[in-house]
Amino acid sequence: MHYIPYNSRNQLHKNLFGALPAGCAVSLRVVLPREMCCRGVRLAVHRDHEETRFFDLTWECMEGVSEEWWRIDWQIDEVGLYWYHFEYDIPYGVGKIFHVGNGIGALIPEGNDWQLTVYDGSVPMPEAFCGGVIYQIFPDRFYFSGAPKQNVPRDRTLHNNKDDVPVWAPNEEGVTLNNDYFGGDLKGIEEKLDYLESLGVTCLYLNPIFESHSNHRYDTANYEHIDPMLGTEEDFVSLCRKAKEKGISIILDGVFNHTGADSVYFNKYGRYPTLGAYQSKESPYYPWYKFRHWNDDYECWWDIKILPDVNESNKSYRAYMLGENGIVRKWLRLGAAGWRLDVADELPDLFLDELRESVKAENPQALILGEVWEDASNKCAYHRRRRYLLGKQLDSVMNYPFADALMSFMRTGVAEGFTDKILTIIENYPPKALHLLMNHIGTHDTARAITAMVGENGAGRDRRWQAEQKLTEEKKELGLQLMKCVSAMQFTLPGIPSIYYGDEAGMEGYRDPFNRMYYPWGKENKELIAWYQTLGKIRKENPCLAQGEFHPVSEALGCIAYVRACPDNALLTIANRNPHPITYYLPPDWFNAEILIGGFGNAADCVEIEACSTVILRR
Repeated sequence: MHYIPYNSRNQLHKNLFGALPAGCAVSLRVVLPREMCCRGVRLAVHRDHEETRFFDLTWECMEGVSEEWWRIDWQIDEVGLYWYHFEYDIPYGVGKIFHVGNGIGALIPEGNDWQLTVYDGSVPMPEAFCGGVIYQIFPDRFYFSGAPKQNVPRDRTLHNNKDDVPVWAPNEEGVTLNNDYFGGDLKGIEEKLDYLESLGVTCLYLNPIFESHSNHRYDTANYEHIDPMLGTEEDFVSLCRKAKEKGISIILDGVFNHTGADSVYFNKYGRYPTLGAYQSKESPYYPWYKFRHWNDDYECWWDIKILPDVNESNKSYRAYMLGENGIVRKWLRLGAAGWRLDVADELPDLFLDELRESVKAENPQALILGEVWEDASNKCAYHRRRRYLLGKQLDSVMNYPFADALMSFMRTGVAEGFTDKILTIIENYPPKALHLLMNHIGTHDTARAITAMVGENGAGRDRRWQAEQKLTEEKKELGLQLMKCVSAMQFTLPGIPSIYYGDEAGMEGYRDPFNRMYYPWGKENKELIAWYQTLGKIRKENPCLAQGEFHPVSEALGCIAYVRACPDNALLTIANRNPHPITYYLPPDWFNAEILIGGFGNAADCVEIEACSTVILRR
């Protein structure tokens, strides 16, 4: 007989699902065959770099004539990441129970431990963001207001034709300068707030807006000033104020791991009249940087010479960024509602701890999102396990694991395994972080979602190849259909859906800079935009999408179904990735449910789902 001795996702085995607040007691139960004549069961648990501790389970009861249940009531008072498995004594030795995937345990001599995240439950959550919609804007490429540009450096070029492809080829010296601009500005974003509101957007995430000398602005030149191509500090204040009137908050991109070489702080090219670290060891900024041999041998991000690393442990740097009158608090005072932290895994704990203190001192409800590409609950960086989500650092992170699961399903049509990818994050993340996840399907760092789903694989392809690619009409039609399919899933999974500007308009393109074209105003795909507007309305009208539970229903034969539920509201999402329609027979408690999107009327006992389509039902 096949036994599942323990399943961390089954409340008979673990009565509280997922991560636990410190001080909370949880009951764990193991079931073993009666015929094994088990004499005792132990919980084996350890934290990183600590000794394994053992706790005895007690015999609880018989289940029928063939199973014995063993139980422990376990309380963990200290915040941290715990790893556990079980051991048991039988007449012919010691056996072990390890995790073999999907939360399920097996009687095997070696294997993986289960993870248990124990977090600080007393830390408040910025709940205003839950249930909303994020819209990510690459500021230079969204909308040009037409306002004259003031004090713009002469070494920048402005495209007259908004349909141009961004300059991607190196110059005669083999350098790609990234100094071509399309003129998008803060006033332009303000002018499009009505459009953003129509999409149900409640939060704008802006890629860097501070003075820089590349169009991506990840090479900050001066954190104290808005880049002149984008406008002024007054423009920023106005945007925040007008957005707030529409229920839209604004979070900024915090690039604190490195600056630009061409900056007031480093001043490698002498652009600024002040003394930079590159020019003199007497510069007040010299201790901020990591020189191996001054002045041209210095540590930089991914060995990119225009991005010198800073020493975030330097007291002067932290005071400048995080002090009472520092950069982080200045822009919050001017209207920002939070920060997205670039390369958060390269920021040391000391900096993240103080950054949180700074942000929350200014605004306890401000949001702190980190860029972490992996499972952020167990990420290792700086040669240690990180504690991003345990309560005193990040509120949440960009959700690459969900994006990978969604895009894999869209590309391959393989449904099996999707639920485990989703449940792993739900199980590992504290609920406060889970419901604030930035659920994207594409960003400025990845190929456009439509291209990633139906375009030729661009891995290993150079920029010339990427520049020459354009989806055929047939591929574009399929891609638009898949955009509807995947976005409906994105909008109904735990977390906050994030639209990368123009995805809702059908924009295509491979990686940087082809994923950063100017928004196609007047040439948008109106049908896709209307779809996104409906999804935004569904988000607003259904509270289960804010902090509701996730319940998988099925995953097989190119179809995935799951429920989001809270006491007074529930939605069932069914995604069909097959190239043909299907009839999906509903669970009895979903008979006659209302179809919100992907069909009409009520569903009776089944629902017809078109090829590559998603249906959302409400009960």
